[in-house]
Amino acid sequence: MGGFLYFYPFKLQECMDQGKVRVRFAPSPTGPLHIGGVRTALYNYLFARQHGGAMILRIEDTDQGRFVPGAEEYIIEALSWLGIGFDEGVHMGGPCAPYRQSDRKPMYEPYARQLVETGWAYYAFDTPQELESRRKDAEQNGSTFQYDVRTRDGLNNSLSLSPSLLQERLESGTPYVIRFKFPDDTEILVDDLIRGEVRVQSHLLDDKVLFKSDGMPTYHLANIVDDHTMGITHVIRGEEWLPSAPLHVMLYKAFGWEDTMPRFAHLPLLLKPEGNGKLSKRDGDRLGFPVFPLQWKDPVSGEISSGYRESGYYPEAVVNILALMGWNPGTDQELMSMEDLIASFSLDRISKSGARFDLEKAKWFNHQYLLARTDVQLAGDLAPILRVKQVEASPDFVASVCGLLRGRVNFVHEMWAQGSFFFIAPQEYDEQAVRKRWKPETPALLSQLREVLEALPTFTPLDIHEAVAAFVASAQIGMGAVMIPLRIALVGGTFGPDLQDVASLLGRDEVLRRLDRALQVLG
Repeated sequence: MGGFLYFYPFKLQECMDQGKVRVRFAPSPTGPLHIGGVRTALYNYLFARQHGGAMILRIEDTDQGRFVPGAEEYIIEALSWLGIGFDEGVHMGGPCAPYRQSDRKPMYEPYARQLVETGWAYYAFDTPQELESRRKDAEQNGSTFQYDVRTRDGLNNSLSLSPSLLQERLESGTPYVIRFKFPDDTEILVDDLIRGEVRVQSHLLDDKVLFKSDGMPTYHLANIVDDHTMGITHVIRGEEWLPSAPLHVMLYKAFGWEDTMPRFAHLPLLLKPEGNGKLSKRDGDRLGFPVFPLQWKDPVSGEISSGYRESGYYPEAVVNILALMGWNPGTDQELMSMEDLIASFSLDRISKSGARFDLEKAKWFNHQYLLARTDVQLAGDLAPILRVKQVEASPDFVASVCGLLRGRVNFVHEMWAQGSFFFIAPQEYDEQAVRKRWKPETPALLSQLREVLEALPTFTPLDIHEAVAAFVASAQIGMGAVMIPLRIALVGGTFGPDLQDVASLLGRDEVLRRLDRALQVLG
């Protein structure tokens, strides 16, 4: 086992004996990072920071057939955007480098062979065709084939072959895999920090492949070796890995690493907004919300999937949303900063059952974080949209517009739909609103009101409100008879903030110009 250290000069003691919590987020670069994976990374981060520990980013790319170009970079960018930081990792190095499994390839085979030598694993020469034939035979008999303690002695492996035939196979280069050898009639205990004790009988489990014929380890072997050599103290991961936990516990036992085995915590799934099952990209496409943190373009098909960042969510809101999907602080507090979450987080308040995604609640969270920003900050957020629209406006004016619109939107990009008229005078008018509200007497009333507005010494919202109120009283008409047509003239329809605020911000000259155009176009 010492031979592999030639390739990796780091000292195991530097990774193992630091006397503090060490967790890892270990995604596979097989595509964009799902928000379920983001939540797993977040919980690891919160746990590490609360305990003054280390957070590690490891890329698990043992399945080279599923590797997707750009996925690793996407994962790093997404977590950085969300403020989930690392102390060591594939993108920054550290005492346990390298942190990409394909770069650690030479170290795994000695561990696999050690298990064979100690009787915890065996060589299996079965071809894919032979195994498929076994499966079909079992199906015809109404059963399921499994490579396990009941079947392995009758299969093509080092347990059934004579020593001479086995040696011949190995020397001739016959392809093989290395499988774990589960003991018979052994109860395996998985002590989970969220789910409590999970007990499984060993004879019910299949002998998983640990080392593949292409010279790469499977997830199971690489995961355990890496967690051990990196000194991982807690493995916090999704519940889809719970069925693999008995094998992982047995691997620690087989290697003699039981004393340093990390504590396990398996997180509940994120569920569809309605119905049963795990939240999927299809659900997001169908209901109109992202399931990825950033926009993703498939390198093969070119298909573009929406992301939370591009959809207008603030990273702080996404963190807040995900933190409370499966965990609660034990109080009624909903809005929580990263610092709040670090201070309050605990594994014992994570639910065992799945958390259902709530789109309207997600929008509410983003609205709250939008409201917490200043008008100047919102103006900065809106600036890229204005550049795309080729709109030039002073920062103070944009900030004032944001101040009027902030309470009416969940996302900054909605401010354009709600308030583009602040920057571009309406060229068309809502036909339905005109039909309903633009009466034969409207042009005359607006012409008179125009004179009143033009004569005002100052043009504050209060000045405008009082002037319009006085005009309505003197003309003995309802407020709607002039206010709604005036709104149509200024904004193009019957929407928008309080009209006196709109008019004051546009300014007297612009208000008069828009009134003149409406009177000309609408008559």
